[in-house]
Amino acid sequence: MTDYARPLAELAPQHSFFVGIDSDGCAFDTMEIKHKECFIPNTVKHWGLQPVSKYAREAAEFVNLYSRWRGINRWPALVMVFDLLRERPEVQARCVTLPEAHRVREFIANDAFPKSNEGLRAYMAEHPDPELDTSWAWTTGVNAAVADMVHGVPPFPHMRESLERIVARADAIVVSATPVEALTREWEEHGISRFVHVIAGQEMGKKALHLRLATRGKYPQGHVLMIGDAPGDLSAARANDALFYPINPGHEEVSWQRFNQEAFDRFVAGEYTGEYESALIAEFEALLPGVPPWSR
Repeated sequence: MTDYARPLAELAPQHSFFVGIDSDGCAFDTMEIKHKECFIPNTVKHWGLQPVSKYAREAAEFVNLYSRWRGINRWPALVMVFDLLRERPEVQARCVTLPEAHRVREFIANDAFPKSNEGLRAYMAEHPDPELDTSWAWTTGVNAAVADMVHGVPPFPHMRESLERIVARADAIVVSATPVEALTREWEEHGISRFVHVIAGQEMGKKALHLRLATRGKYPQGHVLMIGDAPGDLSAARANDALFYPINPGHEEVSWQRFNQEAFDRFVAGEYTGEYESALIAEFEALLPGVPPWSR
């Protein structure tokens, strides 16, 4: 456990229920603007993808927004984009040299370093390499673009009302792979940071670790719920024997309305698990394919 994650481990229950809430694409409609206006332009710029920018955009949008990998950490998402491009005939026909990303893959595989900017900086100190210099320029460029671009995006309709209901009965935290600085800025901008005990971002580890540190041994079985919009949120919940409520991509407003009017009441009444939850998850998973549209 890093010092960053200590607030999670030290979280003391004030209620018998707990709710973890993802941020990008779940609480806020920020996934589209962050990836299309911030991540993708920096990916094309720093990784030399100008000759195949059209296909790079399609690959990045598929990985980060419209597939079962939606919401994964930026580093594995980046190499997945490179690998999808490498397989595509249209890219091969242009005879473009794509990044192999050997050093990035090594960084991803090294569990001693968080997959964050601070983790990369520490890794670079021990493994200096020009590819990692490019990686640093890319990731800091993304963060600068997000700080410059992403403002005034409110929570999804019905999310604030849901949060107000949650905190009356449950302890709540943010569980996200986004940097804490960006999360804090967004939650404070819209006056909802006061509803959560901890804003947990990528510096605190993976989402499954967030939930484990915050809940293990602190809440009764069936009293922990994760709200998210990506399969990684579901995996984090399952890794901690927690329940899962999906915010369906493309149907976020309806999802929050259903949570506010129906699902939360079922959760605190002990009527959420089983057939009800299974139906929601099946609906959610059907929206996120594993094969890109150009390969179908």
